[in-house]
Amino acid sequence: MQALLILCLAFDLASIKLEPNLERRSERAVDNASAAMDLARDASTAGDSAKIKAAVEEVRDSVDLAYQSLVDSGKGARRNPKFFKRAELKTRELMRRLEGLAQSVDSDDRIFVESVRDRVSKVHDDLIQDIMQKK
Repeated sequence: MQALLILCLAFDLASIKLEPNLERRSERAVDNASAAMDLARDASTAGDSAKIKAAVEEVRDSVDLAYQSLVDSGKGARRNPKFFKRAELKTRELMRRLEGLAQSVDSDDRIFVESVRDRVSKVHDDLIQDIMQKK
């Protein structure tokens, strides 16, 4: 059942990429990352390493898509902070959740989860930098 849900999320990410409004695409991608995080937590409870990795990869891909969509929008984060700030808040929450997940999985999965957490942290830092920078 969860494998089907992960597969649906992957297809959902493909449909998110088709969203013409880049800011809306970013918002949908971050929501997808949050849903994938729920799947990762459930897989962790079940002890399914493959599902954990698939869900955490989905988190990483979704966060990358969200940030790239905001950058591609061409709008400055300083002048139009609404979607940048939403993404920043969501990535902060995802970092916290990934940290908790890393503590609850075995050592083999922990390395992978921590690498994704570091990637989400970098995107979070980039979002803050974009919002705070002066031109």
